[in-house]
Amino acid sequence: MAAQPTPEVVTRTVELDAAHANVVLGTNDDNLRVLDNQIDADVFARGHVVRLTGPDHEVARGVKVLEELESIARRGHVISPDSVKHAVSIVTVEAPQSVSQVLASDIIARRGRAIRPKTLGQKRYVDAIDDSTIVFGLGPAGSGKTYLAVAKAVQALQSKQVSRIILTRPAVEAGEKLGFLPGTLNEKIDPYLRPLYDALRDMIDPEMIPKLMEAGIIEVAPLAYMRGRTLNDAFVILDEAQNTTPAQMKMFLTRLGFGSQMVVTGDITQVDLPGGQKSGLRLVRHILRGVEGVHFEEFGSQDVVRHALVGRIVDAYEAYDERMERAEQQRREN
Repeated sequence: MAAQPTPEVVTRTVELDAAHANVVLGTNDDNLRVLDNQIDADVFARGHVVRLTGPDHEVARGVKVLEELESIARRGHVISPDSVKHAVSIVTVEAPQSVSQVLASDIIARRGRAIRPKTLGQKRYVDAIDDSTIVFGLGPAGSGKTYLAVAKAVQALQSKQVSRIILTRPAVEAGEKLGFLPGTLNEKIDPYLRPLYDALRDMIDPEMIPKLMEAGIIEVAPLAYMRGRTLNDAFVILDEAQNTTPAQMKMFLTRLGFGSQMVVTGDITQVDLPGGQKSGLRLVRHILRGVEGVHFEEFGSQDVVRHALVGRIVDAYEAYDERMERAEQQRREN
């Protein structure tokens, strides 16, 4: 086999705008060190001039990342080390959208904190919610599918696109049944809905939430409460949808009313339905894929924005599942 040619080593400099250099480079050059660790090139700064040395394609990536980060800084956004990591991952896949378009697309802001997509998958998901009536967000924990959906719901409410928000989940967790939990019905249901309350509190003043719920503007309820209703002029989110049965999924989707939008989120690798029941989320992918007005966005480990180890755990489980599927297929063939 012929030896691969050694990539040409080049040096390029980027002169940052002095007014924004500190934001791009980070406190004590923290952002610069992250960039140096994320690309296969040496990155060094003197003042507001950054020098990159390494293989041509890696240096080009680094230059592009710095240019995009400076564009974000010019818009008045804070740039964190995590922002640098996300920027490098986006530039890596040579996305048609610029990093600044992805990482600086605010959905809502509260008390100086903006909620925005952080990966290409998240940006596609947010755009799909703008363009489609029913959106399915499928992917692992930490990929932002529920959090961003709640943010879009709050945005729609604030801009008067809808008059109410309805958040729902099936009351199924690891095979437990409500009857075995202590307390009243509301106390039994509350733990299942807690993640939705937590997301709301990040986006709406906590003291306002009870008032909005009392007025019927925000409703958080288990999926069983949706039966027999038509949900008009509402932004409706079904979370943990992998724990719906096919009949429950059909029931939910057919609640869609005029002026409403639905987002369905779930992780088909985390089904907790008892007795080996089929997941409605798994089945609906085959039934509705290609139907006009319905969009499926599938997240991967690259969209996980929690601890970096979470992404590696997701990859390891996916690799294990693939091995098991291949082994099962071989067993059937033999």
